Amino acid sequence: MTTPTFSLTLTALPEHIDELGHVNNAVWVQWIQTVATSHWYATAPEQYRDAFVWVVIRHEIDYLRPALVGDVVTGKTWVGDAPKGARFDRFMEFTGPDGKVLVKARTTWAMLDKATGRPQRITPEIVAPFLG
Repeated sequence: MTTPTFSLTLTALPEHIDELGHVNNAVWVQWIQTVATSHWYATAPEQYRDAFVWVVIRHEIDYLRPALVGDVVTGKTWVGDAPKGARFDRFMEFTGPDGKVLVKARTTWAMLDKATGRPQRITPEIVAPFLG
């Protein structure tokens, strides 16, 4: 069984570029959030989208190559192993126009109950669409 992936394209705009002439590291973190939350909203059933929200509790990011203004970048994400309690790891790769990996990340997320703000155990039913 193959783990399903989710992809989203992003374009490096002038406001994303730092003084070194490439996409700023903080923008990559924003893009990780954008791709991950887009995956959640595109995949999770409505009752879960309405009940839960995700927060990042850890980022591990490798910046391998720069993205330049105008580059169209593809962010691809997938969920790792089954969750542990309220936490799970998500993997991310961003590739440039040439298909080479620019940035790789492993992020740890925790699921919160929207109503209480408290961590919520991730059930097999919630994670099933993400694991295939």
